[in-house]
Amino acid sequence: MPTFSYKARNGSGEMVSGTLVADTASVAARMLDDQALLPVEVEELASQQRSFWTGRTRRLSISKVGVMYEQLSDLLKAGVPLLRALSVLAKQASTPALVHVLREVHDDVAGGDAFADAMAKHPQAFPKLHASMVRAGEKGGFLEDVLSRLSNFVTRQDALRNKFVGSMIYPCVLLAFGLSAVSLLMVFIVPKIRMLLEEQDLPWPSLVVFAISDTLKLHFLEVLGVVLVVAVVLIGVLQSEAGQQLKARLQLRAWGFGRVYTMVALCRFCRIFGTLLANGIQILQALQIAKDATGNVILGESIDKAAENIRHGEPLAGPLAASKVFPPAIIDMIAVAEESNTLEKVLIEIADTQEERTARQIDLLMRLLEPLMLLFLGLMVLFVAVALLLPILKMATSSLK
Repeated sequence: MPTFSYKARNGSGEMVSGTLVADTASVAARMLDDQALLPVEVEELASQQRSFWTGRTRRLSISKVGVMYEQLSDLLKAGVPLLRALSVLAKQASTPALVHVLREVHDDVAGGDAFADAMAKHPQAFPKLHASMVRAGEKGGFLEDVLSRLSNFVTRQDALRNKFVGSMIYPCVLLAFGLSAVSLLMVFIVPKIRMLLEEQDLPWPSLVVFAISDTLKLHFLEVLGVVLVVAVVLIGVLQSEAGQQLKARLQLRAWGFGRVYTMVALCRFCRIFGTLLANGIQILQALQIAKDATGNVILGESIDKAAENIRHGEPLAGPLAASKVFPPAIIDMIAVAEESNTLEKVLIEIADTQEERTARQIDLLMRLLEPLMLLFLGLMVLFVAVALLLPILKMATSSLK
């Protein structure tokens, strides 16, 4: 049985705290009532997994959440009631944090909340998009189908994300080691060589290298402080409305990565939109839910314009094409699907085919990035070497003369 920590007030109004063992948080609260204590806070100890840096609850692994969706869908299809299914999953969950979340969702549903509303109380486990899809499934009476499709969606997105992250490991490690080696060279080796060249008339590459070396060695804390201030200001700017627009443009138009990001966002949109339509959700409601799947302000605005067109009885493809973000091939497929009334099927097919192409683009991009990274590091080391050798060669030539 789990252990709960609690804070409560006794009969005289004093705050007391401690721990107790109970099946659920509700049972723990009732146990405190029996002891004439008024519960203020009851929390399972095993679930208090908070970030060391921010103090916020850590986000659950999306892959574990996807597996939970699939298991819950299977139980519901087998005729198991929702409350019983949540209880079973809570008992067999692999992580304490997921156990805690499922127990709280179970208690909220038992208390009269809708399943989607109970999920929305735990954004660290269930994204807003997932809760919106589950809410639509509850209202339409096809919750198990939505959970099954959510599991498939999460699995595909997790695989694509893992592929990208795995491909980035080697270039990032290479860059980190390269920059560390150059920094050590600037701090420990360059100053010793400079002592031998102080009386020389130095060329501009040597002056640049020596200036960087002095900055790193003598003003490291100042440079670090400036970098931190710039980072804090940049984060604040990006959180503003104008910053969100700028971030969205950079995500869509950045060289190399922009097209990959765009296709990943469009694949998410097409898969969620098609899934909702296939389950009988009205097109306007489906667009509103699927818009959040893009994760991009500019794409969201384009989808809002498309929804406005549909309200006036116009086709979907027109405003999507006007945004100049959706590729022409996808626009043509959507236009034909609208005319043939097979939009939900075509959207799923678009997501399937484009995800495969995007995976190949990521592979190609990573293969190009590795030699470019090596070339960058090589040029950086070459510049330092030339800057140090030029005055030495000049000094040697003067000695010979």
